[in-house]
Amino acid sequence: MLAIVAVLGLGAGGVAIQQGVFTRTPPTDATAKALLPVTITSANGAHVFQVERATTAAEQARGLMYRTDLKPDGGMLFAPYPAEGGGPREANFWMKNTPTPLDILFIRADGTIAIIAENTVPFSETPVPSREPVAAVLELVGGRAADLGIAEGDRVTWAK
Repeated sequence: MLAIVAVLGLGAGGVAIQQGVFTRTPPTDATAKALLPVTITSANGAHVFQVERATTAAEQARGLMYRTDLKPDGGMLFAPYPAEGGGPREANFWMKNTPTPLDILFIRADGTIAIIAENTVPFSETPVPSREPVAAVLELVGGRAADLGIAEGDRVTWAK
């Protein structure tokens, strides 16, 4: 559990004291979302990941922020992207509040990988662009795409 305590003191200007404790508890088995199998078929075979699915605008805005519990064959699928619909469009992701490097795979409407942004920089606010319209985005632990030989043009499938 992460706890943050904020305290403002009574200063010369008469500022009132305000205290608050904010906690974030990682999901437990009872509260965790069901995992979705996602398969990436590359030149050296099929690679299956068990990922969380972000389908709402709020889930997609939060993504994997604050997470330190990522598994090598886990991740998050943003599908459909964007959550509010309207068909494929260019995407920009960032790493704000994300402590773990990620591989961000931008996926075209036909299921092929358009771009792989490898080992993105933790906590960076620099946009990571898709550079073309995409229908989904898959985030994996940084370095997994290279480790497994996953490349642009490989096919990504999951139960819709």
